[in-house]
Amino acid sequence: MTDKREHAGAPQASSSKGDAPSASSPEAIRRQAEARLLNKVAPLLENLESLSLEQTREMLHELQVHQIELEMQNEELRDAQVALDLERARYFDLYDLAPVGYCTLSETGLIKQANLTVASLLGTTRSELLKQRWTQFIHKEDADLYYLQRKKLLESGEPQSCELRMIKKDGTSFWGHWAATVSFIAGSQLELRVVLSDITELKQAEAALRLSNDRFELAVKASQAVLWQQDLDLRFTWLHNPAPGIDSSDAVGKREADLLERAEDVAVIEGLKREVIRSGVGLRAEFFPQIQGVVHCFELLMEPLRDAGGLITGLTGAASDITERKRIEQELIKINAVADKANRAKSEFLSSMSHELRTPLNAILGFAQLIEAGSPPPTPSQKRNVDYILKAGWYLLALVDEILDLAVVESGAFSLSMEAVSLDEVMRECQAMVEQQAQTRGISMSFPHFAAPCHINADRNRLKQVLSNLLSNAIKYNRPEGAVMVDCAPSTAGRIRITVADTGDGLSADKLAQLFQSFNRLGKEAGTVQGTGIGLVVSKRIVEMMGGEIGVQSTVGKGSVFWFELNLTTDPTPVAVTAQALAVTSVPGHIDMPLRTLLYVEDNPANMALVEAIISNRPDIRLLTATDGDIGVQIARTELPDVILMDIHLPGISGIDAMKILAEDPATARIPVLALSANAIASDIEYGLGAGFFRYLTKPIKIDEFLHAMDIALQFSLASASSTPQKEQP
Repeated sequence: MTDKREHAGAPQASSSKGDAPSASSPEAIRRQAEARLLNKVAPLLENLESLSLEQTREMLHELQVHQIELEMQNEELRDAQVALDLERARYFDLYDLAPVGYCTLSETGLIKQANLTVASLLGTTRSELLKQRWTQFIHKEDADLYYLQRKKLLESGEPQSCELRMIKKDGTSFWGHWAATVSFIAGSQLELRVVLSDITELKQAEAALRLSNDRFELAVKASQAVLWQQDLDLRFTWLHNPAPGIDSSDAVGKREADLLERAEDVAVIEGLKREVIRSGVGLRAEFFPQIQGVVHCFELLMEPLRDAGGLITGLTGAASDITERKRIEQELIKINAVADKANRAKSEFLSSMSHELRTPLNAILGFAQLIEAGSPPPTPSQKRNVDYILKAGWYLLALVDEILDLAVVESGAFSLSMEAVSLDEVMRECQAMVEQQAQTRGISMSFPHFAAPCHINADRNRLKQVLSNLLSNAIKYNRPEGAVMVDCAPSTAGRIRITVADTGDGLSADKLAQLFQSFNRLGKEAGTVQGTGIGLVVSKRIVEMMGGEIGVQSTVGKGSVFWFELNLTTDPTPVAVTAQALAVTSVPGHIDMPLRTLLYVEDNPANMALVEAIISNRPDIRLLTATDGDIGVQIARTELPDVILMDIHLPGISGIDAMKILAEDPATARIPVLALSANAIASDIEYGLGAGFFRYLTKPIKIDEFLHAMDIALQFSLASASSTPQKEQP
């Protein structure tokens, strides 16, 4: 059995006999429509001679219009399917152009698959790589290390990684970071999934840093601080280990003016010392004198000298030459700047990937939803095709989100907002999220009853992500008419354990050992249940980052019990809620409502057309549009809409900048601005809400959620307008 991702981007061929069209082909649909039409108009045809000429024309007109409508719907479905196929192909292009190398090795070490990046790293072409032995590209001095890591990988099944010197086709070498996981295909046949990245610059930086540290340590060991004592007239009374060119025995009785090379150095050091004597307070400072023509950096520590009566009689001090340390600090600043730049580039890449994938999916899924709910309703075959598009589209979106989530977690750019979270509330919300899924499969669910409030220290959204993932898995991999039992109980002191038990097939010991591996579905790849093998990996990282732990017990034939533990915390202080805030949560219907105005600022024509189509079903909303931020600000100031829908990436000023301009203008400050963006990474959403957006909606649009958010914003606008004194309009 081959990995399903090898062919995920290619269209699947449908089986057919001869040249007979499929049931969903345009020819078959037309014949079905003609048959239905014949049945419908048969009675009329029998009385055709009794029809007037006008009635005959009307009947022919209706038939022609209906036929054109069907043809248009079929054309839209075909276009949506083509767009989805292109998007899949585009996703696998991203695999080829990823900033790191990916390849698949057979059990014997032959290269089976490779992306363009790994071919570029090895200085060859992808076709030349295939069926080559991976070890021929490893430096012979690092071969033992590679075989050791490979042995550990095969024995434990746990991901392994190491740093190796790799040999290019032309014989040159580079440092590479090798990371691999093992997966099984066709039952017992295994493959190695390898990730290779070039770390040559990092190794060079580490070597340079080690060299600098060695030099610094040697300088410290080989040198001693300058120690001295001076009287109130700043004449040296004792001097130890003076700077080069100065004789300590000859320095007693002299001042800095007699010993230093530059007059400006004398003025600085004597000014510092007189301040210590005047204030009676010690001082730490840096001093940059010229010694034998070279400027050095000294760290000075000076304290006043006092007699038995406490009177200041002079000062004492120490000076350490930190010239080398300063140089190393500057190098570290440069290295950190390079690392920060790399992290920013990684974050920008993830955000850009999310945006580029979600933008076309917004049109595909949005218009598919409109077709599904359109009038006239689609035919059964069209409805089935739309369902296929929606199912595949939402699955592709979930796959993109999970992969990006894993990438964010592994990149270290993952942030949490820890707070006291009600466990009861989170469980009820997660129950509502998976209830329909459980009912579809006939799975019964039970949740604990909380007699008293229970709060845990967690990120609320990430806690829901973990719990809903465990619940979804318990439903997906359960037996028909099975059960899912959720429970919680105190664990160690100050912690609580949440368990999700199912009545599925259970997991063997070898599968448990592979459970938290990325993209490992434990042999379920050939089944009908969709999945990526990422959810548990991300859940584990999230729980650990929230200070908890996660695990599982399983019995083959009986089921599995997944659990995670988090820290308990106290009940947060209740926040007073105003009557106006409560009123906003009550969303009114739109029938017989006064006309409200919505301004949509968007530069993508497909996204604009989708929102126009959605709003066309809302007679209570008048839609205004703008294609860039500057025009959007002008229209908002002129028309004063009730709600503004704002894209983030716009020509000219960004959506965030446009929103800030409107917030600073008293005339538009009260208007709620909703973000609608394909930037769906958690950090982007957090930044947008922090910048001041009323809501942050992500693409692809879920029409019900979109309209619900719109109604909340309209109600907020109405409440805000009623509480704000209105200026008389000219």
